[in-house]
Amino acid sequence: MKMNWTDTLDIAIALNEAHPDVDPQWVRFTDLHAWVLALPEFEGEAGTSSEKILEAIQMAWLEERD
Repeated sequence: MKMNWTDTLDIAIALNEAHPDVDPQWVRFTDLHAWVLALPEFEGEAGTSSEKILEAIQMAWLEERD
């Protein structure tokens, strides 16, 4: 399934699978941005993300881990 920046839950699930030993609470947004872009299913443009979107992804990732 192809993902874009608005697919925060799908991105969170993919990040949780790709980085199972990482605590998302401590991930810097610059790293999070790079990791999202590196996901094979991700098709979004690098310049169309925002701090608000990255925060939503981080929060969804935290919820996914619980």
